[in-house]
Parts: sequence; C-alpha cells; structure tokens
Amino acid sequence: MPPPTPHYAFEQAALSRGARIVAGVDEVGRGPLAGPVVAAAVVLDPARLPAGLSDSKALSAKRRETLTEEIRACAQVGLGIATVEEIDALNILRASHLAMCRALRALPVAPCHALIDGKLLPRDNPCGCEGIVRGDGRSVSIAAASIVAKTWRDAHMVELAQHFPGYGWETNAGYGTKGHRSALQTLGATPYHRRSFRPVHDILCRDENVTA
Repeated sequence: MPPPTPHYAFEQAALSRGARIVAGVDEVGRGPLAGPVVAAAVVLDPARLPAGLSDSKALSAKRRETLTEEIRACAQVGLGIATVEEIDALNILRASHLAMCRALRALPVAPCHALIDGKLLPRDNPCGCEGIVRGDGRSVSIAAASIVAKTWRDAHMVELAQHFPGYGWETNAGYGTKGHRSALQTLGATPYHRRSFRPVHDILCRDENVTA
C-alpha cells in the first residue's frame, strides 16, 4: 500500500475557523545518540504548493534538498534548535518542544495557529496549536517542515563529522548504528554525544571506572 499523500485540509479547516496564518511544525533528531534536535515551522502559500511534499523519511536525500530549496523560495520558514546540553538537561521530549517553539518564533510572520506533528504539544507554544498524529504524512505544511528540518540537520551532522571523524555521522546522522556504537566503544564520547542516552552514559561510566 502506498504511503498517504499529505493534503491541505487541516490548514484549510484552521483558516475557516478564523486563523489568518497557519504553520506546520515538525522536528527531527529525537532518536540519535549525537547532535542537536532540530525543528522547522513552515507557512505555505496554498497557491504555490511545491509538488511532491511527503514525509521526509520517505524521500531521498537529493529529493529533500531540492524540495527544501523550493519550500524556501515560496514559503515562510523558521528553524529552531535544541542543543545536546539542553537535551541532557531537559530530556529529549522537552528539548524537542523547545526547538519547535523556537522554530515558530523564528518565522518572519507570527502564526495564529500551528499544526504540530504528534499528540503531545509544547507547553510554551506561542500560538494556538493542535497535534496531528503522523502529521508529516497527512499535512503538507508539516511535511514541508519535516523536509526542511531533516535537510538542515543532516547537513549539520556532515559538518560535525569533519571535526569528529570515525563515528560515521556523515551517513548515520548520529543515530546508533552498529558502526557508531563500535566507534563509541573505541574512541569514546565527544562533546556532541548525548550523555543522558544510555549507550553514551554506559561508555562514560566505563571510562570513569577505568580511570578511577
């Protein structure tokens, strides 16, 4: 069965209820062992919807990059980042919500309503919002946000990989692949590893026991 095609119905429903500007919001990077969590907020022009918007995970890297350029050319885009330090201090869910709120506040125009991927909503959302489960496959605005966020984060991890070679971030984007976990065992943790995540925490505990 083919994946669902995102549509503009959620946005249109919010507009019909009186919202003037509706943004789609999504984040990427909740699962990796390293790197920030990144969110994007996108306000689309219904008269200029890029063709082929879909869940970013269903698209090739090249297609995501092309769509990101198209989205930025015809839509309002805001980007929000929560650092590794914030992830470890807050937990990954709260850090993801922090990145979402930052993305909404970074928009050139203040939205009246936000469509958020998932059920749980940020506590400090700067506007009215609603959660849409699997929203990146149902709402074109959320799909666009997922594409922009993933494209930016993947490029960021490629850049970090140049400074911290050996972990494979240029291909695994910080996720806990076999090669990444093996590198953690042999090379240890970097400042960009999430210390609150168990595989990284266990490595740090091992190293502390060895040097004690």
